[in-house]
Amino acid sequence: TTTMQIKKKMFLKFIKHRRAGLHEFIQKIVSHPQLCNHAKPTDFDFLKVIGKGSFGKVLLAKRKWDGKCYAIKVLQKKVILNRREQKHIMAERNVLLKNVKHPFLVGLHYSFQTTDKLYFVLDFVNGGELFFHLQKERTFPEPRAKFYIAEMASALGYLHSLTIVYRDLKPENILLDSQGHIVLTDFGLCKEGISQADTTTTFCGTPEYLAPEVLRKQPYDNTVDWWCLGSVLYEMLYGLPPFYSRDTHEMYDNILHKELVMRPGASTAAWSILQALLEKDHTRRLGYRDDFNEVTEHEFFSTINWDDLEKKKLPPPFNPSVESQYDISNFDPEFTEETVPNSVCFSSGQSIVNASVMEADDAFLGFSYAPPSEDSFL
Repeated sequence: TTTMQIKKKMFLKFIKHRRAGLHEFIQKIVSHPQLCNHAKPTDFDFLKVIGKGSFGKVLLAKRKWDGKCYAIKVLQKKVILNRREQKHIMAERNVLLKNVKHPFLVGLHYSFQTTDKLYFVLDFVNGGELFFHLQKERTFPEPRAKFYIAEMASALGYLHSLTIVYRDLKPENILLDSQGHIVLTDFGLCKEGISQADTTTTFCGTPEYLAPEVLRKQPYDNTVDWWCLGSVLYEMLYGLPPFYSRDTHEMYDNILHKELVMRPGASTAAWSILQALLEKDHTRRLGYRDDFNEVTEHEFFSTINWDDLEKKKLPPPFNPSVESQYDISNFDPEFTEETVPNSVCFSSGQSIVNASVMEADDAFLGFSYAPPSEDSFL
């Protein structure tokens, strides 16, 4: 055993040396001016808080060298690790990297880390949360709701084609861009690697929008997203989620057992798609057989040209009043009036971590990302 202990010590020492050598080598690489394509906190001026989540804040930031605006999500590693959420965060980063090219999904430009924080540099989308506009107007006319639902369906269909289930569709995660098109954000609850045939059982999401199979902790698939889409459509048309109750237990019970009660104020096609999407048995729900294609063929969408929709050729029914790329009037003052914490610009006492191998813990291995040089810092 003593020999074993000596061997173990020697091995650990060897690993430590290797890491130190690698660390030094990487430092040389990343400090080489020709290769300096990564981002870091000091490249940005952090201007305003525009959102808050359980792990950190979202800030409006301006890139110093060209004045370009981004939304930067700054997350505390400590909080993520304490809550054992690193899987969700890495899933979010992976999903963001996959969906760079879809018109209705937020794009990731860089991700980087410091000793105590993770940074996502995202498109700054400043038309406001759909929720913000819905609260102001209480309900949307059916053509407006249809336009938003079609763009959301397109984004969900794309994610499903990459075997990603979104799981957390709700008005707070749906933003409008400056023209009035939909942008889905927040991929922390996405489940990667789920194809039509696969199922998963993790319980997560927002109570009002949870599908019956999720509440029952049963396996679920892509069809949970179509249930959520139905819930959002219902809320846009009627001002409240379909099975809403102030009492959470009663709401859960309604989702599981209460029939959808027909209400006036929507066309027959709208009512028909609501019933098809809010079908409690997921094997009979719209989208179960042929996913996105099946949803697009519903009569509710008969007026939608899907090719034009995806090329953003359909004029949005509402234009948010946005004056400039820095305009934050569509964000909740509860956030924007908050002072920007100094700590987001600098890490606590240690330099930027440009390569994950230097991490003391390997929880966020491979988090950092810089794009091919066309959007680089060179």
